Amino acid sequence: MVSLQIIVKIGLYLIIFGFILLIAGFFASFTNDNDVGGQFGGLVLIGPIPIVFGTSPEITADLIYVGFIMFLIYVLLWRKI
Repeated sequence: MVSLQIIVKIGLYLIIFGFILLIAGFFASFTNDNDVGGQFGGLVLIGPIPIVFGTSPEITADLIYVGFIMFLIYVLLWRKI
């Protein structure tokens, strides 16, 4: 059985890794000389229900897949508790 301390450590490492990626992306945006339009999308989870939006159909479809996977993880974990 995985202890709570290990789960908390993994969560903190993932948060720190996310901030590192955010900072790296910020600095990488200065080196890009091309003036290309950025695309974005978002995924909001209200309970287990995903709400997805995006600027292109490709990004929206990818986020739908991610939202569905997160929904399945939520349902599977909720069942075991």
